[in-house]
Amino acid sequence: MDRFSELEAFVAVAEDGGFNAAARRLNRSPPSVTRLVAGLETRLRTRLLTRTTRQVALTEAGARLLSDARRLLEALALAEAAATGAHEVPQGGLSVTAPVIFGRRYVAPLVRSFLDAHPQVTARTLYVDRIVDLIEEGLDVAVRLGELPDSSLTAVRVGAVRRVVVAAPGYLATHGRPDSLEDLARRRLAAPSLSARAESWDFVAGGRKRSIRIAPALTGNTIDVSIDAALAGWGITRVLSYQVADALATGRLVEILAEFEDREMPIHLVHAEGPLRAAKIRAFVDHAARELRREAPSWSS
Repeated sequence: MDRFSELEAFVAVAEDGGFNAAARRLNRSPPSVTRLVAGLETRLRTRLLTRTTRQVALTEAGARLLSDARRLLEALALAEAAATGAHEVPQGGLSVTAPVIFGRRYVAPLVRSFLDAHPQVTARTLYVDRIVDLIEEGLDVAVRLGELPDSSLTAVRVGAVRRVVVAAPGYLATHGRPDSLEDLARRRLAAPSLSARAESWDFVAGGRKRSIRIAPALTGNTIDVSIDAALAGWGITRVLSYQVADALATGRLVEILAEFEDREMPIHLVHAEGPLRAAKIRAFVDHAARELRREAPSWSS
C-alpha cells in the first residue's frame, strides 16, 4: 500500500481519537483506515496504537512517529502545491493554538472572519493554557504571551498585556481598598493555581522587585474560578489584563495597587518559517496580526 496513505491514516486516527472519525475525515471506509494503519504497523514491526472498546491511544513508538509523520505529510502537500502553483492561494487545513481565554475572546472571532474570506481553508483550534510545541504537535500558528526563548520559529509582535490586581466595587466598599502590598497579602485572595499551597506574587516597589508571600483562601485550576470570585465580591485576585478587560471597562471590577505592577508582557504570533510556507499561513498571520493589533489597546487598559 502507499506509504503516504498509511501515514495519513495513522495521523488522522491519532488526531481524531478513533478509526471512525478518521474515516470520516479522510472520506474512506473505517475498514480501509484500519487496514492502512495495520499495514504501517506490520511494515515497521511495531505497535503504534493501543485499541480498546472506548478509545485509541498512542504507544511510545506511535508518539515518536506522529510528529515526523505530520512533517512528512505537510512537506508533501507543500511540494505538490508549489508544483501546481496552488501555494499562492490559501487552501487546506490550518491549525492555530492560543491560551484559553485569549483564544476564546480574540482568536476565535478572527479565525471565523479569516475562513469567511478564504472558503478553501478549514481551521482546527487548540485553546490550552500551556506552551504548545508547534513542530511536535503539528500546528501552524500559535499566540504566545511573555518573552520568547530563542528558537527557529518566526515571531510577529501584536501587542502586550500586564498583570492587574482587581476587586469588585462592592468588596472594596465593605472591606476597604488595600493601601500596601502587605495589606493586600492579608486580604481574602483567590489565586489561579494548580496547588493550594501558599505562593507568592511578584511586584515592583521603588524600582526593585518585591515578592509578597500570599496564602490564597481559594485556588482553582482555571483562571475563571478566580475571576468569578472577584466579580461576586468574594475577594481579590490577580490576573492578566486581557482576562478582565471587559469587567474593568464596565466597572464590574476595579484595578488596585497599579503602581506596584511590573513591566508589560509581549504577545506574539509565532509560526515555522520555510521556503515553501503555505499561503494559508502567510495570509492568516497577516490577518491575525492586523486584527489583534486593532484590539491591543483594550488589553492593557
